[in-house]
Amino acid sequence: MMKIRVHELILYRNFQETIFYDMADVANNYLNGDCDRETLIDKLYQCINEIVTIARDHGFNGNLWHGYLTYLLTTNENAFSMSCEKKGAIEGSINELALHDLRIFKEAYDVDWDDIEKELGVHFISMIRAFHSPDNLGIIYSQSLRERIDELNGQLAAAEDVYQMYDVLTGFYKDYGVGKFGLHRAFKIISDGQEPEIAPITRTEKVVLSDIVGYEIQKKKLRDNTEAFIQGKKANNALLYGDSGTGKSTSIKAILNEYYKDGLRMIEIYKHQFKDISNVIAQIKNRNYKYILYMDDLSFEEFEIEYKYLKAIIEGGLETKPDNVVIYATSNRRHLIRETWSDRKQAPDDVHGGDSMQEKLSLATRFGESIYYGKPNQKEYLEIARELAKRYGIQMSEELIEQEAVKWELGHGGRSGRTAQQFINHLIGIAK
Repeated sequence: MMKIRVHELILYRNFQETIFYDMADVANNYLNGDCDRETLIDKLYQCINEIVTIARDHGFNGNLWHGYLTYLLTTNENAFSMSCEKKGAIEGSINELALHDLRIFKEAYDVDWDDIEKELGVHFISMIRAFHSPDNLGIIYSQSLRERIDELNGQLAAAEDVYQMYDVLTGFYKDYGVGKFGLHRAFKIISDGQEPEIAPITRTEKVVLSDIVGYEIQKKKLRDNTEAFIQGKKANNALLYGDSGTGKSTSIKAILNEYYKDGLRMIEIYKHQFKDISNVIAQIKNRNYKYILYMDDLSFEEFEIEYKYLKAIIEGGLETKPDNVVIYATSNRRHLIRETWSDRKQAPDDVHGGDSMQEKLSLATRFGESIYYGKPNQKEYLEIARELAKRYGIQMSEELIEQEAVKWELGHGGRSGRTAQQFINHLIGIAK
């Protein structure tokens, strides 16, 4: 059995956990006879515990040792993997460093643990080489991504040489990317007084634009702007405004789902975090993805000044917003900052009264794409209700659906797509 030369890695280092190093220590110390049996067993059991935990969270089955090594290769953000994300294999001297590291990984994939298992009198290494849990669906990866990583795992483990490993790995980097930005589509900001952290959102709503009934003009404007953005063309920041429940937020979530495979990612930011936007942009501006900074239900009261941070980022600050970032926001207001009648009257002590009003209007004008989502009229509302009933297989005549939909909206906040969906949910809930 060869040593696992984990400490000779150059690019693929600095893993978040120490499992790889500890498993290498178990194998290497066993060969050298440098450590007592009880210490090796304790370290081995701790590693198995952590490997099984990672497998549970990510939905891995089969050979968990191979799965863990594949997990490291798909999550380790380094100079090579980040250069390959969304581009694939690259040229240059860095490839020699990558091949050096992949040789070490191949040795780790090919390790035969049988001798160590027999010598130490343990049996759990065999178990993690053929782990099976039919309910192990994971809580971090989507099903499609989990299946793709399973496929990659099999290809890496079966690779005949390091060059074949290089080809399948860089192919994965091209299709999905690497690390949290490659393996997740949506993110949130976690601030604890230190540098803000961009953290993955592991569960997102599975919706596409065709799920939204009507609003075809609005959806086309949003789609056209987004496609220009992901193609590297000029694109505008977008403000989706109008009545509540009309599908503004759902449209943006749908855009993410439809263009995720094209390298689109979304970071949700709340207005109390606007002071961190510059820091967030600094973390993503050199990555090979396109980012939407998403601000839901955006509006400001007179006493709130966070909008000044946003104005400076959108347009006006010395540091320009990078080409791989746009801002999409939703609001029930066209003018995002609350305006009062007193704003339109010049106060006795305000020499330039109009300037105050222009200051409040200037934020909305910095969104080049303004898309209005209006409340549907009754005909449109009933069309939405009928279409949703058809999609969900509601066994009821169209005439009765319309009658009940009208009764429902009278007692549930008026006509909107959200009201229609709630009505259909009600029908599904009471169906026998």
